[in-house]
Amino acid sequence: MKLDAHQHFWQYHPAHQVWMSEAMQVLRRDYLPEELAPLLDSIGFDGCIAVQARQMPEETAWLLELADAHDFIKGVVGWVDLCSPTLADPLARLAPHPKLVGVRHVIHDEADDAFMLRPDFRHGIGQLSGHDLCYDLLIFPRHLPVATALVEEFPEQRFVLDHLAKPAIAAGELSPWREDLGRLAAFPNVFCKLSGMVTEATWQQWRATDFHRYLDAVMDAFGPQRVMIGSDWPVCTLSGTYAATMNIVSEYIQPFPAAEREAILGGNCARFYKIKPTSDIL
Repeated sequence: MKLDAHQHFWQYHPAHQVWMSEAMQVLRRDYLPEELAPLLDSIGFDGCIAVQARQMPEETAWLLELADAHDFIKGVVGWVDLCSPTLADPLARLAPHPKLVGVRHVIHDEADDAFMLRPDFRHGIGQLSGHDLCYDLLIFPRHLPVATALVEEFPEQRFVLDHLAKPAIAAGELSPWREDLGRLAAFPNVFCKLSGMVTEATWQQWRATDFHRYLDAVMDAFGPQRVMIGSDWPVCTLSGTYAATMNIVSEYIQPFPAAEREAILGGNCARFYKIKPTSDIL
């Protein structure tokens, strides 16, 4: 399978998508499976992972309903309140769904840069592996050392870094992002999504080669068996089309051996999130 490891659906509501600034008018509408399906087909992809965009329990249930109705949605990364003292209840209710593959919290919007090291958050992370759920790390470069400390505490938990931790691509900065990324990647239970790059570049003015230094750094750190392609659709449309966004990685890996290309374009995602029919486990 070829899988887009990271995209979103939403029914637009200004009170729910408060992060959409005036510069993001293109995002201020509904984005639903019927619109993504032909985009996947156009580049020969078989499915996707739908990732939460609102920190509301209703969102997870809604995404799972969409996944039930559309076979190409192979998995859902939802949201639960990991800091809640009653976290066991929603996990017990939601985790049995075969398409719930992980959870995420919008860490980079928290005022406390060390939010991930709060005792209640860490207690929540500690409950995920018992339900075979992954955790998506949505952070900025400054959070990488904190993420490394968190990951070190939970060697049995599967983590995946979203959007390369959003390096400053428009400014051309590599350090200290590259060095901190390498320290996080030293833990074998951490993967990385090759996603979100176009919105960190100058919108609509980038070239595919602008991302090569960042992709090189990720490949050096994680290797081809722990990275996965992702679009971040529809957020990517701020800066490029769906096909152009996905082609950045597809074209970059053309010189790679066939087995590595297949892994990056879907095999690693299926293995990490345990998407059938892939039987491998991490």
